[in-house]
Amino acid sequence: MHQINWEDRYNHQVFKEEADILLSTIKDCSNIDIARERLVKKIREVVEDLFDSHPKPSAHELIRIRDCSHALLDVLNKRSDALTGFSVTQVFLDIASGTPRSDLEPGFYAELIEWLRGLKGEARFQYIHFEESHHDLTGREAAIQRSIELDGFWAAAQSKMSQYSNGLTEEMTAAREMKKQKILEVLGATEEDWQNWRWHIRNVLLDSKSFERLTPLSSEEKSNIDLALKHNLVFGATPYHASLMEDDIDGTTNAIRMQVIPPRDYIDHMIKYRSDEQHSCDFMLESDTSPVDLITRRYPGIVIFKPFNACPQYCVYCQRNWEIVDTLSPKAYAGNDKIEAAIKWIEEHPAICEVLITGGDPLMLSDDKLENIIGRITKIPHIDMIRIGTRATVTIPMRITEEFAEMLGEFRQIGKLEIALVTHIEHPSEITLDTAIAVDRLKRQGISVYNQQVFTFYVSRRFETALLRLLLRRIGVDPYYTFMPKGKEETNSYRIPLARMLQEQKEEARLIPGLRRTDEAVYNVPGLGKNYIRAKQHRDLLTVLPNGSRMYEFHPWEKNMANYKTHITTDICILDYLSRLKDIGVNPDDYASIWFYF
Repeated sequence: MHQINWEDRYNHQVFKEEADILLSTIKDCSNIDIARERLVKKIREVVEDLFDSHPKPSAHELIRIRDCSHALLDVLNKRSDALTGFSVTQVFLDIASGTPRSDLEPGFYAELIEWLRGLKGEARFQYIHFEESHHDLTGREAAIQRSIELDGFWAAAQSKMSQYSNGLTEEMTAAREMKKQKILEVLGATEEDWQNWRWHIRNVLLDSKSFERLTPLSSEEKSNIDLALKHNLVFGATPYHASLMEDDIDGTTNAIRMQVIPPRDYIDHMIKYRSDEQHSCDFMLESDTSPVDLITRRYPGIVIFKPFNACPQYCVYCQRNWEIVDTLSPKAYAGNDKIEAAIKWIEEHPAICEVLITGGDPLMLSDDKLENIIGRITKIPHIDMIRIGTRATVTIPMRITEEFAEMLGEFRQIGKLEIALVTHIEHPSEITLDTAIAVDRLKRQGISVYNQQVFTFYVSRRFETALLRLLLRRIGVDPYYTFMPKGKEETNSYRIPLARMLQEQKEEARLIPGLRRTDEAVYNVPGLGKNYIRAKQHRDLLTVLPNGSRMYEFHPWEKNMANYKTHITTDICILDYLSRLKDIGVNPDDYASIWFYF
């Protein structure tokens, strides 16, 4: 399916043909600085000629010409060479002079070939096709024609969204009910047990044997779980979350299974580096932003507070995979003394007005313990907002009992103190009636509920996340953040190129109504915090490495207020991403505009 030979499409010879307009200007150069000047001058001439040509390219083509020229100028910059240790200018010079470059892979050629085509107004991808659009119409006739086109946009979106499983459909609900009954039978449990969140905690699946009793495992998955546990890596899933997993062990796009079952590259990396300070899995540098135990602070007005350091279900791509402990570990609860010390520290810092209680998952604590912690924080005069970070709405939604929701609601003080819950729902198939009921209980108590999605490979197909947003709002959850998976080497299997996230925001999220796309796309800069991806002014494209990976320089949020270092990171190769899509039966040509997002 979708046979594409990248070697034929992106190679040295094709690059030479597409780049001839630039290579011919430097073929007699022996000095890289002179070559750089000539390349920059020629790119600007090409742009100027196209903008002044008659007839001119379309407005869309002119925009793409501009964007591709900016990208080429960025990677030819002398500063980029110094920051990255790699020179695209030298590549042009070597190829122009016939010097072999055996280090260059198809992913590198792909980037430069696509940009060069874009620069020349020859980008190769298809717009959504409509019947002839009469743009010279005005008034009611114009409105009718525009309405027809908008229907076409939505039809295309719905066609894509209909491919993905949806946990609220009758068909999916019935399938989950059958699986639930199977699980109850295997575990010798009752419906009453199923509705008891403590039963799910007591029966968390902590090894491959218990997991396989409820959900089939491939031999590779079983081997990976066993290897992870052998080396003391955390693993676990609740019976409820297992009931959401499809039994198809050959499913290569199963977003729920891949949250839990670690791939081999993750395990190997964790084994090799988790104790190596130079390869710390603490990507966000929480150790450098923790002024006291249990507290992380990256912004003036809010702190992260972690009283409990375990979860009922572990996400392989977790930001805190380096410090999370086993579900039933006695070390998970921080203890009263540490919790009291952290709260006193918050009391001593009046700049802090908001506390995010997270972990781990704090909802593994009893109502009494949570009530004591939240009650203690609400007594701090300068705190007017408390957030609770949890996945319970999707891993054990029965944890959100009427009593728990009422307890949270009682802490709200109208006009003085607000309570919110931030959850993490990854995929449309995780949204079930059980989750909807849990959210409804919170909303009836005046508790706002927000979602943070990590935009991993397994939820990155066309309109997969758009459908998630629609369903989130349908059950009363506001999309809040969509996180680009961080540059943690151990989680490379989950990472996507920045360009795909930008493409999703511009071409898919943009088609759904505003209240359903309130999420902000962000990249978390280590030690500093969120960099807003939609605005290109918050980052710079530095280079394209020989394997096709782009390198970016992300700016700190304080850049116009204080002198902090920028963050340089290596992205995922776009061609590798498209190849993975092809491997799971997706047509990469449907994503062809991805090259033009920077």
